[in-house]
Amino acid sequence: MFYRFIFRAFFQKLDPEFAHELVVAGLKAARILGLLRAPKSKNSYPVMGLNFENLLGMAAGFDKNGQLIRELHALGFGHVEIGTVTPRAQPGNPKPRLFRLPKNRALINRMGFNNEGVEAAITQLKQRQNKQLIIGGNIGKNKWTPNEEAVSDYLLCFEALFPFVDYFVVNVSSPNTPNLRALQEKEPLQDLLMQLQEKNAAQTAPKPVLLKIAPDLTDTQIDEIIEIVAFTKIAGLIVANTTISRDQLLTPAAEVEKMGAGGISGKPVTARATAMIKYIHDKSEGTIPMIAVGGIHSAQDALDKLDAGASLVQLYTGFIYEGPALVKSINSALLKRSGE
Repeated sequence: MFYRFIFRAFFQKLDPEFAHELVVAGLKAARILGLLRAPKSKNSYPVMGLNFENLLGMAAGFDKNGQLIRELHALGFGHVEIGTVTPRAQPGNPKPRLFRLPKNRALINRMGFNNEGVEAAITQLKQRQNKQLIIGGNIGKNKWTPNEEAVSDYLLCFEALFPFVDYFVVNVSSPNTPNLRALQEKEPLQDLLMQLQEKNAAQTAPKPVLLKIAPDLTDTQIDEIIEIVAFTKIAGLIVANTTISRDQLLTPAAEVEKMGAGGISGKPVTARATAMIKYIHDKSEGTIPMIAVGGIHSAQDALDKLDAGASLVQLYTGFIYEGPALVKSINSALLKRSGE
């Protein structure tokens, strides 16, 4: 309740991106002052060959450069997915590029993979002390890299981050990098994943590689994704990224149009992401591990994703709107579900 009051009275009056920067600074200060301390957990949940201390993670986008790993762990997250990381630093799209839809408990973003580049991420990850927390590396291509050369960007990020992260996520589903979603087509996607898997297999201890998919895929396209997972033998899927759909929004259409292009996250994605998880789970007969993300704003939302077939869940927009109490609520519900 305290967070919601502060958010509505103060943060919601600020530019969303500036508010995020304040939250980042506040979390860092709280840790330095000893107000945030990593929990001691003896729980272990095996998924994709990794042992997670709980089933809840922070989705990519919140901590693009890996600078909040300790803080997010202290808040109760069992894994943190950094990125999207690109080979070279890039500023992203022009501001403003992040907008709130409070009536929908949603965000519109067209950030455009703004990050400090893979070497900056490595600098942060080298400071990682607690190996108990699972770290994922969400990788993408630079904006100026043509799709025909995209594989080289993904391979570069993969090789550079390999010693420092526990799993990888291939992001070809963001709507905010021109033509990126074209890489979701069967042939280029299969080629990209196969080259990553070949590089992965050459390592002494290969790591899980997942694919993050868009909620805007048709059933036919999802069927192709399932075939690609089987063919490439990647570890699983993250379902789902932001949507370009503007259907059933409570915010007036004129206001939304004024905000411009971008992907929508939050409650408008809840039902679609859950339905996709169930579809994939049923079609694959439960053989594809999935991390659920999209519209998780309550403990029940998280449980619904797991019931649909997900193995893990992630927050982003729900955390922005509901605050740290949501992390505690979900973890409590998950512990209760498991009987611990």
